[in-house]
Amino acid sequence: MKHRFSLRLCSAVMLAAWIAAVALPARAGLFDDDEARGRIEKLRNEVADQSKRLESAVATTSRSQIELANQIEQIKGDIAKLRGQFEVLGYELEAAQKRQNDFYVDLDNRLRKIETQSAANDAKAAAPQGAPPADPAAEMRDYETALTLFKSAKYKEALTAFLDFIKTYGSSGLLANAHYWAASAHFQLKEYAKAAELFAKVPATWPNDARAPDALLGQANSQQEAGDAKGARKTLEQLLEKYPASSAAQSAKQRIKKK
Repeated sequence: MKHRFSLRLCSAVMLAAWIAAVALPARAGLFDDDEARGRIEKLRNEVADQSKRLESAVATTSRSQIELANQIEQIKGDIAKLRGQFEVLGYELEAAQKRQNDFYVDLDNRLRKIETQSAANDAKAAAPQGAPPADPAAEMRDYETALTLFKSAKYKEALTAFLDFIKTYGSSGLLANAHYWAASAHFQLKEYAKAAELFAKVPATWPNDARAPDALLGQANSQQEAGDAKGARKTLEQLLEKYPASSAAQSAKQRIKKK
């Protein structure tokens, strides 16, 4: 009797142990499946959030790119307009410079013809009987040669050419100009005393010549460079007194104010 009861008890215990062994993995599997679902759901939510943020960033970037493209197109349009305006202004400036240059050349040519003709007539009247008059073409050629040398910054050669011109064409209508440029050459060569002396001869000999006011200003500059500040001021005052309406007089006023 006891033996049967022990067998039954043993069988019951074994059955219970088997049931427990089977039930535990099922519960563990159920728990693992729920956790996996939770993680998957969480991952889906994170992916959804990331996707929304990415879509928002893409939309913002697209708007920025569109705005930038519009700004670039507007800038291109503005640049095209400015180029057009620059081209128009450049053309107008070039045309104005050409008109001014043509006017200057025409006026200079006419004045030189008048001066040369007047000088030729004066030389012819003053020349003794049988003396040949000066050649106007040679006179103009020599003057132009000297002036070209000066414009090319060949001041020593220009000085020699102008002094030769003064000696050769003593009755020329271009003598005032020749003296002015010769004095300017002395100044460029830093021969200030000689420059001042030659500049002074222009207003003294040709007071009504257009170069006279500028010659006085050149004389004052030469005196200043030579260290004769008192003489320079006196020359500037003389310029203001004799030629108050000239552009050189305006420069003289500024110079005197600074002293």
